[in-house]
Amino acid sequence: EALAVTLTNQGTVPKFSMGHNWVLLAEGTDLNAFSADATTAATTEYIPASFKDHVLASTKLLGPKESETILFYAPTKPGHYPFLCAFPGHMQVGMKGELIVE
Repeated sequence: EALAVTLTNQGTVPKFSMGHNWVLLAEGTDLNAFSADATTAATTEYIPASFKDHVLASTKLLGPKESETILFYAPTKPGHYPFLCAFPGHMQVGMKGELIVE
């Protein structure tokens, strides 16, 4: 199934201090390990190279009042696919969820 996700950063703090993105990961990906590696991946918009093969879809890192829509296909295998904001510390304060495929 084709899906679209639109992310809008409603904040006012500059991107380098408080950017946001949306990253959909493969089922079973260790979110804590991904997030830990993401803290050192500023040059790749907090998508760590060590987890590149786990990323199913993602937006770019957005600054204040920026928006992006991404189009992708839902995984065909039923399961729970985690998503999060990969900016350092954001997953830990609740910026995460899951896409459920039935």
